[in-house]
Amino acid sequence: MSLQFLHSHDSAESHSDAIWSSQWTSRDTVVSISADGAIIQWDANSGQQINALPPHTLGLVSLSVSEAGDRAVYNTIEGLTQLWDLTNGSVLGSHESFARDPAATHQTEPVWAVSLHPNGRTYASTGGDGDISIRSAAPADFGTRARQLSPGKSKFGMSLAHSPDGSKIAMSSETGQLYLFDIESAQLLNTYTSHAMCVRSLAWSPDGQLLISASDDKRIIMHDVRNPGKGGGAVASLTGHSSWVLSASVSPDAKLVASGSADKTIKVWDLSARSAVSTIQEANEIWTVSWRPKPSTTGPGTFVSGGEDGIVRWWRGAGM
Repeated sequence: MSLQFLHSHDSAESHSDAIWSSQWTSRDTVVSISADGAIIQWDANSGQQINALPPHTLGLVSLSVSEAGDRAVYNTIEGLTQLWDLTNGSVLGSHESFARDPAATHQTEPVWAVSLHPNGRTYASTGGDGDISIRSAAPADFGTRARQLSPGKSKFGMSLAHSPDGSKIAMSSETGQLYLFDIESAQLLNTYTSHAMCVRSLAWSPDGQLLISASDDKRIIMHDVRNPGKGGGAVASLTGHSSWVLSASVSPDAKLVASGSADKTIKVWDLSARSAVSTIQEANEIWTVSWRPKPSTTGPGTFVSGGEDGIVRWWRGAGM
């Protein structure tokens, strides 16, 4: 089977540097963050800018949008985490993870990656110490730590992703390990060692049964999380990229995975066939892909991509 995805339109303006993450929201907007320090919200239909904040001095490295599509949490290279109201463009909260509290019994390293809980009340963060902090996402006490999850190993945390029901959190490391925790009990459910190199992106299937990881080892691996504690967990390895896989996103019907790579291609994979069904050649490295969260009734769906050229691009399945 093969599918064709057509270039629909671009963002009306571009970031002045590479786009490092993007997310299509449930309100049919797209949020992008960039090495230029800017976060921008775009209208998905027109590509016009809706909201933007003044650029930070340093680049933005991690982004997570609420299930309701009304708030976003993002993080800067130096470890500043902020809560952005997508409805009016205001900043609702800030947390400086690089600040040191002399009274604290546990000092965490500056944050690199963040993930907003599906209910929007808390967010998870990780970074240099390899632990996961669960923190308040309420504007009144944004960033206040509620609990700490530790894999027991000092690994730099590269990426985080909550399961769709919010009961679990997955973290990837710079050396390729994945750690899966139950949030309520703080129990480490499983450690996956499927990758040989840094894992930069994690994505869940909508039913929460599969955890997808994308790695510098050029592979995308599907893990079945329904058997905690049994080790391994890899049920399929998707190969075909010729360089680092920088981003992966699962379609809302759980049939397809889109991936972006340093090999300057976007690939779309059929999860049941476990093979690539479409390849889009681009002129630059692709750092981010994100599916429209609403299932399509007329075709394979639509997604956005972003990369080195700073432009958000929309892609639609042929026939839509």
